Amino acid sequence: MFDFANPHLLYLLLTCVAVAGLYVLARAARRRKLRRFGRPDVVEALMPEASRYKPAIKIVLEVLALAALVIVLARPRAGQKEQEARVDGIEVMIAFDVSNSMLASSSDDPAGISRLDRSRLVLEKLIDRLHNDKVGLVIFAGDAKTQLPLTTDFYSAKMYLNELQPGMIANQGTDISMAIDMAMNGFSADEDTRKAIILITDSEDHEGEAIETAKLAKENGIQVNVVGVGSAKGAPIPMSGRSGDYLRDMQGNVVTTTINEELGKQLAEAAGGVYVNAAASSALEDLESKLDSLEKSEFNRISYTAGAEQFPTFAWLALILLVVDVLVLERKIGWLTHINFFTKTDKK
Repeated sequence: MFDFANPHLLYLLLTCVAVAGLYVLARAARRRKLRRFGRPDVVEALMPEASRYKPAIKIVLEVLALAALVIVLARPRAGQKEQEARVDGIEVMIAFDVSNSMLASSSDDPAGISRLDRSRLVLEKLIDRLHNDKVGLVIFAGDAKTQLPLTTDFYSAKMYLNELQPGMIANQGTDISMAIDMAMNGFSADEDTRKAIILITDSEDHEGEAIETAKLAKENGIQVNVVGVGSAKGAPIPMSGRSGDYLRDMQGNVVTTTINEELGKQLAEAAGGVYVNAAASSALEDLESKLDSLEKSEFNRISYTAGAEQFPTFAWLALILLVVDVLVLERKIGWLTHINFFTKTDKK
């Protein structure tokens, strides 16, 4: 069986027809210009080095090379090839804080990168390291909801991260307990699969039950890791859509939000996880090391057949055609100029 991985790219073969058509038009235009100088047989005698056939040979080589390159892009496949892959990993639920305080700067500089953007950067890099693990996404503020169920589609997971905004949760505030509980409910029922929660927040818990919920997660065999964002000095919270304006309290004073690292550390300790600050250079390595401490489980065994790739053959063909095209010159071959293949000479 012969097929293509990218069959839609075969439409590019129309460019070969276009190139051949342009060549025909160019040769016709050349003949018209030559007729302006006189009879074609007389004019051709004035150009003894010009070959009548080599331009056609070169354009055929070039069109064939172009066609071969298009086929390479379409990735032809033929035959059947048995493949089997063992998929081992863990389940990871990301609990992402989208409260208004995440709009504040993640550093002491009020104009620095926001906590929300720094969180995205850290998680995008972390997801790239999860490999065969399953990942899900929970967003929370005063409430929590599952944004992405467990999946191995990391591309979709990163796409969801780029869309996260505080307005996605109407009830503002920060309820870490609800976030952990929602993440726990997002795991599969398989007791043999190791599970972990990555909680990314500035740890401003307004409800006060987070540590008890973290202990419950540990009792259920779930590791909770905490990524803290923000600075101890604090930063004002920008008002969405109002450039240069900040959130104020009832008295008109600018509200300053600070990271609660102590709570973050207590949460991680209560659930057997690790606490890292998102601004730390070793944050990713520490997180990855903690996740790697969990025993990998076999999710499933995938057996499938795939056509053996044939594009190298066409790539070599294109290369050979291009090399021959370079070697073929448009002028006549010297030792053949004295031979006439098409006119019979009468003997005297």
